[in-house]
Amino acid sequence: MTDVIDEGALRQLYDDFAAASLKPLWTEIGNLQPEFPQPDALPHRWAWADLLPLAERAGDLVPVGRGGERRAIALANPGLGGQPFATPTLWAAIQYLGAGEVAPSHRHAQGAFRFVVRGEAVWTVVNGDPVQMRAGDLLLTPSWHWHGHHHVGDEPMAWLDGLAIPLVKKLDASFFEFGDDGIEDKATPEQSRSERLWAHAGRRPLSALENKPNSPLMAYRWADTDAALAAQLELEDEGYPGVYEPGHAALRFTNPMTGGDALPTLRTEMHRLRAGTTTSTQRSTGSAVWQTFRGRGTAELAGQRFELAEGDLITVPAWAPLRFTAQTQLDLFTFNDHRILEVLNLARGGTEPVRP
Repeated sequence: MTDVIDEGALRQLYDDFAAASLKPLWTEIGNLQPEFPQPDALPHRWAWADLLPLAERAGDLVPVGRGGERRAIALANPGLGGQPFATPTLWAAIQYLGAGEVAPSHRHAQGAFRFVVRGEAVWTVVNGDPVQMRAGDLLLTPSWHWHGHHHVGDEPMAWLDGLAIPLVKKLDASFFEFGDDGIEDKATPEQSRSERLWAHAGRRPLSALENKPNSPLMAYRWADTDAALAAQLELEDEGYPGVYEPGHAALRFTNPMTGGDALPTLRTEMHRLRAGTTTSTQRSTGSAVWQTFRGRGTAELAGQRFELAEGDLITVPAWAPLRFTAQTQLDLFTFNDHRILEVLNLARGGTEPVRP
């Protein structure tokens, strides 16, 4: 190769590349293989005090039913060009259902969950099993499970929906199927069939021996989550190990058949910070959404500081450093794509010590 570049020939080469639908690596390597993750998603906070009134207005103006399927309002990260995605792999939305309304049944390839901030008058019917939704509960609708909702109370109810819609879309693996226009079973049992069979810690029914990737338990109740978090902090007071880090209790929602994540594409966790606690600073190649369930605090995220109150949501892009400080006892729900990164051997991350 000569040291003298024929600029005209080079331009013609690039024009011929373009005509043949080709791109040379040497002009693209900075975009394709950066030195560290450079996500398009931005750190962002959505205040529940803003979200709920907008959902209420939608409840007055937008019917729920076949076609639109759900009165769900997606978090659109301002760094993603108007797409209805919280991060490039995670979809999060506030779903709103009025008194007496029914959201018709459907199913899809994406696994989904619902996390309830307040209220208790909606049942989600998952593969024919009515499951009550109450504040603090994590409710699952795994991949390809039929699900619809019916409201039997007097007051509207709103909750957080989470799915891996953008991830599945990128993989061209999306499927969707309509169910019945209504919900066949409008029963309102205190306990779902999945709970009666599976909600017994450390005890697996011998009637189901085949391990499956989706959890067979459709409801992870707040009373149990609350007790588990409280026990970790009580043990810390007694001088025994058990907490995630000082003043910081945490747990992961798991599949009782396998011990793995409750959903194969979404990791779900609950965290509790004592008042006055500051967490270590963490970062990960995965992205996440966090919601404040109870309490007040702050999130320091990629150089920005966000005040957190009940219901507020933040998005954490890949490789963005994050730490929390609790002003009161602070209960936080989070979901992320970290399991997918682990399966692909792309999970990287670390913890920085707590600063005084």
